[in-house]
Order: sequence, then C-alpha cells, then structure tokens
Amino acid sequence: MSESIRDSADLSRRQMLRGIGLTAFMVAPGAAVLSACATGGDDGDSSGNVSNSGDANNPLGVKADAPLEVVIFKGGLGDEYATQVHEPMYKAKYPQAEVKHVATQQIAQTMQPRFAAGNPPDMIANAGSDNMDNLALQSEGQLQDLTSLFEAPSIDDPSKKVKDTLVPGAYDIGLIDGKPYMLAYVYTAFGLWYDKNLFTKNSWTGPKNWDEFKAFCEKAKSAGVTPYAYAGKNASYYQYWMILISAAKIGTNKVLLDIDNLESGAWTNEAVRKSAAAWAEIGNTYMDKAFEGLIHTEVQTQQNQGKVALYPSGSWLENEQKKETPATFEYAVTPTPSITSSDKMPFEAIRAVAGEWYIVPSKGKNVAGGMEYLRLMLSKEGAKGFTEKSGNLTIVKGAADGLQLSPGNKSVAAAQAAAGDNVITDSRFESWYKELETELRTQTNALMFGRSSADQFCENMQKKADAIKADSSVTKQHRDK
Repeated sequence: MSESIRDSADLSRRQMLRGIGLTAFMVAPGAAVLSACATGGDDGDSSGNVSNSGDANNPLGVKADAPLEVVIFKGGLGDEYATQVHEPMYKAKYPQAEVKHVATQQIAQTMQPRFAAGNPPDMIANAGSDNMDNLALQSEGQLQDLTSLFEAPSIDDPSKKVKDTLVPGAYDIGLIDGKPYMLAYVYTAFGLWYDKNLFTKNSWTGPKNWDEFKAFCEKAKSAGVTPYAYAGKNASYYQYWMILISAAKIGTNKVLLDIDNLESGAWTNEAVRKSAAAWAEIGNTYMDKAFEGLIHTEVQTQQNQGKVALYPSGSWLENEQKKETPATFEYAVTPTPSITSSDKMPFEAIRAVAGEWYIVPSKGKNVAGGMEYLRLMLSKEGAKGFTEKSGNLTIVKGAADGLQLSPGNKSVAAAQAAAGDNVITDSRFESWYKELETELRTQTNALMFGRSSADQFCENMQKKADAIKADSSVTKQHRDK
C-alpha cells in the first residue's frame, strides 16, 4: 500500500506525494531532469490546455490517431465496463488510435513512479485502498483541469453541456479551488447489507433503532451467525462511513460539513461522540476480533456463506461478490439504525453520493483523448453499459431507465425512495486531506476492536485535524453545502 512508502529522511506520505519530482530523482537519478522534456511527445495534445474546438463531434480537439492509455482499478466494479464498453466506444470513434488497457489493484504503487518520471497514462480510475492523493496531485500540477470537458456539448444532446446531464451534486464533488479536476462517476448508496433470504428464513428484520440493533445482534449470535462484521485489514473506511452517517443522523449534515471544513471541535462534537460510543459497543460485544486481520473479500465471502448477518458497504458489493454469491443469496440494504430517539434525521436517511474518482493527468501524452474518454463515459450509452457490466448506477441522468436491475440495486432504489430528501451528504476530507483519512482508518479500528474509547477516538481525530489546519503547507478547502 502507498501509505507504507517512506523516504529515509522521514518524509510523510503527503510530503512524498508533493515532492514527486524529488522522489523520482532519488529513485532514478536524472529521471526528473529527463522528464522535463519528455512529458508530452508527438502522439497527441500534451499541453494540458484543452479548449473547446467548436466542433460538436470533436469539441476537445482529439487527434484521431493519437494512442490512448487507460488505467483501471480492478476492484468491486471489475474492468469489463472499460474493456467491453468504454474502450470500444473510443476505438469506434477513433479507429486509428491504439488503446492500451492496464488493470491493477495497486493504483498508487503502480502510478506514482510514472508521475515522478513524467510519463503518466491518459486516464486513471483512481480508486481502491491504494489510491493516490488527488489534492496532492493537483497541488503539484499533475491533474488536468476538466472545465472544457464539463462545458463541452454532451454526446446525447449537443444543445446541453456535459455537466447539465448529471445528477445534482455530481459536478461539485470534483471541485478543487472552484475548478473540476476529478470525475466522481459512480452513484453509490451506503448502508448495512444482508441476505434477504437468510433474514426471511429466521424471521429477522432490519433494525430501525439501536435497541432493536442490539436485540437483533443477540438473535443472530444465538443462531450461530456473527451479527456484524467488517474487514479491519484494508476496509476500515467501510466502518468509518457508518460512524459518520450515524453522526449526521444525530446532528444533521452540518456535522460532516464542519469536519470537511476543519472547524474547531468538529470531531469532538457530541453527535460524533455518541455515534462512536454506540458503534464501539457493537464492535466490542458482537464482532470477532479476528476480522481485524481480514481483507474485505474474505469477510464478504463469509457473509455469502451465511456466517455474517450485517455488513457495512456501498452498492458495488453485489457485483464484487457475484462469483462467490450462491443462488440462494439475495442482497438487500437497510439504513443505519437511529442511535437516539432525538436524532435530527430519520432512520430512512441514507448516504447516496457520487464516488469512484476518474482523473486525467495533465502531463499525459494524450490529454484531449483522456478527456474525450470521460465524455464517452458520460453518454447514456457509456453509462448504461457501465451499469450492465458493473452492476452499479452512474451519475448520468436517465441512463438506467429501462434496465432490469439486480436485487441489490432494486433494494437501493427502494431505500432511496423511502429516504426522499433525507440524504446524508458526501464527505470531502477523504480527497482533500489524505492524512486525515488515513488517521481515521487507524482510529476506527482501534475503536471497533476495543483498543480505544469513544472519547479517545474523538480526541485523536480532532488532534490530527487541528494539526492539518495549522500546517501552512496544506492547501485548505471549504464547502458551504
């Protein structure tokens, strides 16, 4: 994982990322100097200054025969959506172009040396536990400003701009300093996932409040099923989402906005403390300590085998486990239970946000091609094909109309309908302040596996947030909604 890469001079991960040129020089002397004249080439637009050409068919001015390199994180979404949908779409439009496909689960480990050498690919699905720090990349000038893409005419209706074909909030989440540098493509719902057939067999129902949650855990435990579990080795962020969702339900979305804005006392807020304490009780009482050493697919497979009742995740889960899921297993999702009777958001409130980052490196050899690839992804054909291959919805309005949805996605749709306007906001600190996110993973495991109290969790997170706020080398971001 990228978090373990350290320079002997004690550079932090953020400093390492922001010192990409220095890292390249230390790893391969001369590489950074050579890359100064090798960050482009003659294969396509390498200037990074892509503007709309006025041609509705080729608004970004793509060079028809320029090679394109696409790097895909091959995780829960797989990579068939790229190899069987998006890349063929690009190839059909630009038949002279060679399209190179790279699939990996180690994005940072694979890509950081290439950024350092000035030879990044043209489009990257920057996702997974080994993802790169988008804000650090942007501050180093490594990310392409995608304004021209979002202002370009959409493929389906040239009278509309690309950004006007997206669901509300999808464009805003990719902004850094007011400009779009990232595309969050997948529309994901988060909650507690379960096997509908197992629940029916045992006459279980999804708990709606914390007393029901604990009573359910006792029933599952008595039936020989682990009531609740997540993978501590690489997916503690699945659990911290649940803690933050519950905190927002207690105190509204302002709790999450204050965390993103590094407000004083944001992490020691009573809503966060109550949420942390409630979840710690579940972890300490009903979770197997061995799960801290497991990865997500190991825990998920145990759920497919009927050994785990409730599992925190996003709506990619069903597709990720399709090879391990028996015919008798039917995915369904329930919102996190209400912790207090005075929660300001109802039980039905659910976190449904745009996620999964797609970026275009500014120093790629075919910047215009990378942006055009994203424009094709944002067409209804590209989005529909993505849903068919990955089993996940996208941010493109109406792209899933008429599709036969899986049981899990039907459950998501029902949950979203029940939530109405009660939607938990997205979190920005994860992409804005990578060190804070890394600390939250550590503190979440300590809380859930009994090594830390709720007060310690809150204090440690506030201490880290305050340190980042005081660090003048970190570019600060702000959001109002």
